[in-house]
Amino acid sequence: MGTTTSRTRRTQQERSGATTAELLAAARELFATDGYAATSLDAVCLRAGVSKGALYHHFRNKEALFHAVYTAEEARIAEAVAAAYLAVQARDRWEAVYEGCKAYLVMCLDPGVQRITLLDAPGALGVEAVDEVIVLCVKQMRAGVKRAIEAGCIAPRPVEPLARLLFGGLSEAAKTIGRAADPQRATQEALDELRRVFDALAASAPTDGGEVSD
Repeated sequence: MGTTTSRTRRTQQERSGATTAELLAAARELFATDGYAATSLDAVCLRAGVSKGALYHHFRNKEALFHAVYTAEEARIAEAVAAAYLAVQARDRWEAVYEGCKAYLVMCLDPGVQRITLLDAPGALGVEAVDEVIVLCVKQMRAGVKRAIEAGCIAPRPVEPLARLLFGGLSEAAKTIGRAADPQRATQEALDELRRVFDALAASAPTDGGEVSD
């Protein structure tokens, strides 16, 4: 009896998970192409092949659905940044931070990423909700800067101000890319400036390592 109940529960959970995945996939596609304001829940249900009742079982309204899509987008960006960082960190931890920044900007070339994370999220969710979601990206930057200082790749300094300045600059550059008539060119220009900033900070690196301050 217990086994049957457990199997039924797993089956129900699997069905629920599949429905959620279908809704998120459909919503992501519509939010990316049509934008938050122009996307209706009816359109999402039609695209996902589920009823309106099923949608409301998982998400209380369109804002909650968009929040879930936005959170997934930011997680995907964070994964790309982490992969780029890890590919280089053994050789140079400061260069690894640069590669992570580059991966972030390259991700922003995707029109869907631009629409969801840069253009619609602040208005649809509010600045505070957006800040709560991007906290992982901020932590990545903070950790990268701290490790670079500990490795002696840049001069010792308080971690938080530099991490915040770099992340804020990246965020503004990403918005510029999203609004640019030529996103590829805008990305390259941003990367060129970022390269100069990173090289200048690397030039100040101590020869004997340094102490890091949080």
